[in-house]
Amino acid sequence: MNRLRLTLVALCLLLLAPAYAQKKNTRREPLFGKANATYQVTSNSLKGATFYLVSGHGGPDPGCIGKYQGKELHEDEYAYDIILRLGRELLKRGAKVHFIIQDAKDGIRNTTILKNSKRETCMGRPIPLKQVARLQQRCDAINRLYRKDKSKYKRAIFIHVDSRSRGKQTDVYFYHAPQSKYGKRLATQLHKTFKAKYDRHQPNRGFEGTVSARDLFVLRNTIPYAVFLELGNIQNAQDQKRLVIPDNRQALANWITDAIVKDYKK
Repeated sequence: MNRLRLTLVALCLLLLAPAYAQKKNTRREPLFGKANATYQVTSNSLKGATFYLVSGHGGPDPGCIGKYQGKELHEDEYAYDIILRLGRELLKRGAKVHFIIQDAKDGIRNTTILKNSKRETCMGRPIPLKQVARLQQRCDAINRLYRKDKSKYKRAIFIHVDSRSRGKQTDVYFYHAPQSKYGKRLATQLHKTFKAKYDRHQPNRGFEGTVSARDLFVLRNTIPYAVFLELGNIQNAQDQKRLVIPDNRQALANWITDAIVKDYKK
């Protein structure tokens, strides 16, 4: 009888183990919105890494504005949606993530047109209208967090969308601070990853994105190694598909994540 009881107990434990493991690995981030707030930590490939994620503009400044099927596309909304998707992928791999720009209402959105708002804050603080003050605010927020974080691998990721003439189609550009060895290494890995993805999924397309050093304010005034991504031309019809199609926004987040994992392993 005792053996039978022990067998039944062992069987129950085996049946409950997957549910317990799933519950143990379940996390919640309200910034992702109700539909995506809950996520599972599925690996430890980025355990010990910390990221400071910054979507461009926000608050009183929408950034670049494009036109798509009679609707306006606002840079800050698309950069923010991709940053959230990227952060979620990093968290699922065990990383620690700080979202520097936040919107308490707009989570990850699976719609083509992302309506503009001025709710974005810099971690709860109103975003200044003046450019230098706005940029300095987010640099200060990153640097405060950086000094407290104990991780050995700490990276800042800035995501923007460019604006050029409508006929100018562009690929993703990757910038790093001058003389930044590890910023350059991550930017180069991002470029390699994007090129490989395009070669695989669109073999006849080619990839013309570049890696270069830029003396940008946020790269110059943040302590962690950083990369700055320009995701395309918000005026160009082909580049707009990279932004307005939700699956493409997710693909961008996935590709950036893949590159980060490879860089972290180094």
